[in-house]
Amino acid sequence: MDEVFWGSVLGATLRVSTPLILCALAGLISERSGVVDIGLEGKMLAAAFAAATVGVVSGNLVLALGAALAVAVLLSAVHGFACVSHSGDQVVSGVAINIVAAGLTAVLGAAWFKQGGQTPPVQDQSRIGDLWPGFAQAVETVPWIGKIIGQGLLGHNALVYVALLLVPLVWWLLWRTRFGLRLRAVGENPAMVDAAGVPVKRMRYVALALNGMLCGLAGAYLVLAQGATFVPNMTAGRGFMALAAMIFGRWRPVGALWACLLFGFLDAIAIRLQGVSLPVVGAVPVQAVQALPYLLTVILLAGFIGKAVAPKALGTPYVKERT
Repeated sequence: MDEVFWGSVLGATLRVSTPLILCALAGLISERSGVVDIGLEGKMLAAAFAAATVGVVSGNLVLALGAALAVAVLLSAVHGFACVSHSGDQVVSGVAINIVAAGLTAVLGAAWFKQGGQTPPVQDQSRIGDLWPGFAQAVETVPWIGKIIGQGLLGHNALVYVALLLVPLVWWLLWRTRFGLRLRAVGENPAMVDAAGVPVKRMRYVALALNGMLCGLAGAYLVLAQGATFVPNMTAGRGFMALAAMIFGRWRPVGALWACLLFGFLDAIAIRLQGVSLPVVGAVPVQAVQALPYLLTVILLAGFIGKAVAPKALGTPYVKERT
């Protein structure tokens, strides 16, 4: 294994981890405010479909991105209407969003494009290209580390770097600003925050709006940067993996980032292990390799969900006492 191998693995890790990072940050903001969000998967899927549809029809990148953000924020608002305004069960609402998104995107895709739920490929002008293609290729000529830096770190589109930059930004927002202090307090003791004059429901709706925007970026990334076509259920459990990464990271941005990178690394290695014969095991079954990231998700949830300390008011609807 040489620099070409590690450069390709590093590059694939960052590309695969990007939607996980965005969704994990989305779930973190929502759950820090006290709202459980199982619907990350559905929001990302619906946003991917909206981005693909508008991208195919309009050929405009800005409109495609805007559609993805709008659809995901709308689903977050529906989640808030059910759980924040009407004190509904947050888990049930999130599962409902996942089911509706999976079914509706497939039905609308089949009805509109007549391709079994898929969309036609998004035009090049609607896609997000690499940020520094010339610079990355020039760096690859450097001996020893050229491929690792050029292919692994520089050969990516803007959303990859946006996702990485959002990690310290979300940390600063939640732990170094008055807004973040109030949002975290809403997730810990909403009654105390309400007594201090801070509107609990409004704070939770703001958190859900930010949550929707991040899920929209994750969904748009799948069809405008990573792939070129929407396929039914193309998220393939990434929303649940992001949820596991958030829990493993103990509801903190940096911890969630490392968990997402671990998932991405396993996925990148899994692709390169297909068809490879190992000394003791022999030929690695493709199915076993593909199951590695999902197996790790189950292990992390089983091993850490009881040890991680969630926000105290997580999943508990807040009903203001009447005097």
